[in-house]
Amino acid sequence: MFIGGFATFALLYSTQPLLPLLTTTFKISPAYASLSVSAGTAALALMLIPASILSDRLGRVPVMKWALALSAVISLLCVMVSDYHQLLILRALLGATLAGLPAAAMAYLGEEVAPAAQGKAIGLYIAGNALGGMSGRIAAALLTDLGGWRISLLVLGLLGLAAAIAFWRTLPSSRHFRARAAALNRIAGDTRTILADTSLPWLFLTSLLAMGAFISVYNYLGFRLVDHPFQLSQSAVGAVFLLYLIGSWASALAGQLADRHGRHRVQWIMVLIMATGLALTLSDTLLVLLGGVGIFTFGFFATHSISSSWVAHRGKAQRGLATAIYLSCYYLGASFIGSLTGYAWDWGKWYGLSTAIAACLALLMGVVLRLRWLARQQVL
Repeated sequence: MFIGGFATFALLYSTQPLLPLLTTTFKISPAYASLSVSAGTAALALMLIPASILSDRLGRVPVMKWALALSAVISLLCVMVSDYHQLLILRALLGATLAGLPAAAMAYLGEEVAPAAQGKAIGLYIAGNALGGMSGRIAAALLTDLGGWRISLLVLGLLGLAAAIAFWRTLPSSRHFRARAAALNRIAGDTRTILADTSLPWLFLTSLLAMGAFISVYNYLGFRLVDHPFQLSQSAVGAVFLLYLIGSWASALAGQLADRHGRHRVQWIMVLIMATGLALTLSDTLLVLLGGVGIFTFGFFATHSISSSWVAHRGKAQRGLATAIYLSCYYLGASFIGSLTGYAWDWGKWYGLSTAIAACLALLMGVVLRLRWLARQQVL
């Protein structure tokens, strides 16, 4: 599962560090260039629920295996595009096929891992996501400096294919999966049950806001770092994604803390950490800025890990659909907020962007405090 999460996010976000280069190569705006990321995340968001229903019917393991294999092939096709529109189409197809893995992953872990260890297990899966996202971005930046953006996408596609083969050969079979018919009345009933839950809709909102804020920072960070006063190279900008290592650690740590102290007691602190990191990114001192991005990254992955395990816990019989809705909101936040904040960047550069992100974090804090109150009411 770590390998699967690693490959998924290495492929999905491989164009993110290349956005300034795509802007100049195809003569497009930063906001339009960000669609090379957003097209994939939007397609993934739209396909998560159908993929979840398919995994309920056919099984978690086959859906995840085919999703990763097809995605690796589509990633290799991106090398052959002749214009930006073709790249966008293939990136959207990539997101659509990748959906099968995250749609089934948390349900698979929820079914196969003991409840007392689910927080840690899901934290480790998300740590793989973070490490894959980091490695894909860094490799794309370095390979682009060496041989151009097509070479970088080619190498990442081959690595994705190797990961798919390893995943296919080694993933343990399901022992506790029970197939459920893909009947519309059952799906509608499950959806009503999920939306009637006291906490799940609020958790879906946390995913949308947190991911929207997070992806906005990394989408436009490269534009700031290649500009005055930093003027970093493409490789140096890619190296910034080493901060994702903090996310890998934060995911596992947050899972352990949530298991020990309760999710509602830990989550709001992590949002506060995100806000602190964002404030530090306003500095024009490179080390302070990067420290702020690192703190922001820690807070985000911790928040996401807590929310993910919470959804897997509360989903119960509807766990697969609940996690799919959660992730749909997550990637809709990445695509919608991640592109919309591009206009804030166009308007006020980093200060305009930070204002928009701060608004997302204020809403997010309100949501997690609501979850804290609900959890306390249930305990009391």
